[in-house]
Amino acid sequence: MSNVSPSGPPMAASPLTRAVLEIDEYASGLGWDQPARLFALVDTVQLRTQEPALAAQLGLDEGEAAAPLTPVEQDEIPSGTALDEFLATIAWPDAVAGCALTVERLMLPPSAEAAVPKGLDEAGLAKWVAAHPDRQEVRMTVAVLRDGARESALRLREKDSPTEVLTGSDLVPGLADALSATFEA
Repeated sequence: MSNVSPSGPPMAASPLTRAVLEIDEYASGLGWDQPARLFALVDTVQLRTQEPALAAQLGLDEGEAAAPLTPVEQDEIPSGTALDEFLATIAWPDAVAGCALTVERLMLPPSAEAAVPKGLDEAGLAKWVAAHPDRQEVRMTVAVLRDGARESALRLREKDSPTEVLTGSDLVPGLADALSATFEA
């Protein structure tokens, strides 16, 4: 278990946006072509109080100003497991305020939608998208809190720079819905 860079990203508008940007920065440091990564989001003050040894291990010393939410990377997602199936198996303990996932995907511009061949299965569609000249590789970081708050960060491989990261609460609604479902008992 590890947390992301203690230096963190630039100050952001909300604790959730700051956490998403911190995770995006961490994933960026690992490079591209990485597996999906899952993070628990925990209240930093609560973590320091209830789990001081873990907080120290994560570098969350009392003296420094820390972000309100601390991302804690979880065990690796089993390879060969569909992401939606994996997420359906998760149940978070009460101490977890939210969760986040970073995943890489190929995307096409909306203009390419009309050209998608009819009748393709999922594997065929993935192959068609991978061969399309207008495809874009994108890293999506999506986070949700128990209270329903959502935030996302998108980074295109061709514009791999912290100043080129797009953020918004509804950029990847399907993934946000799947992450929110991990808090429904």
